[in-house]
Amino acid sequence: MTEYHLAYLNLGSNIQPETNLPKALNLLSEYGEVLKVSSVWESEAVGATGPNYLNVCAAFRSSFPRAALKEQVIQSIEAQLGRKRSANKYASRTIDIDIVVFDDEFLNQESWKLAYVVVPLAEIYPEYRNRETGETVSEIATRLRQRAWMEARRGVLGQLSRGK
Repeated sequence: MTEYHLAYLNLGSNIQPETNLPKALNLLSEYGEVLKVSSVWESEAVGATGPNYLNVCAAFRSSFPRAALKEQVIQSIEAQLGRKRSANKYASRTIDIDIVVFDDEFLNQESWKLAYVVVPLAEIYPEYRNRETGETVSEIATRLRQRAWMEARRGVLGQLSRGK
């Protein structure tokens, strides 16, 4: 019997994002099932100057354990879409895919401070709670939106967008 895992992924791009985000989601569906997709959100680049980013969050079910998901799926998709890693962790990129929640475990506590992660996540998993503060993702997203500029971008994902 196959064991399935549920991951919430944040996908971001500021190099041809209108092309790379849909491609990344299509490639992801070759490895498992994309259950839900948030709206696409535009935000300013963090940590460096550069084009604005587009971010989206996806609920993804697969048989890959966390390490294999990162190494075999995410890194493969990033490579296929021309991701170039450099010493500058804020450099522009074709695609960046991060595991935010895996089997109900929030992986990086610093991500709670990032509107471009929390706002899209709140659309598809609003009831998830920060175990340290007790706040829901939805409550945190509301607070972060008051401090950070973000704008929903309609039509970027075509048929993938919303309601998948």
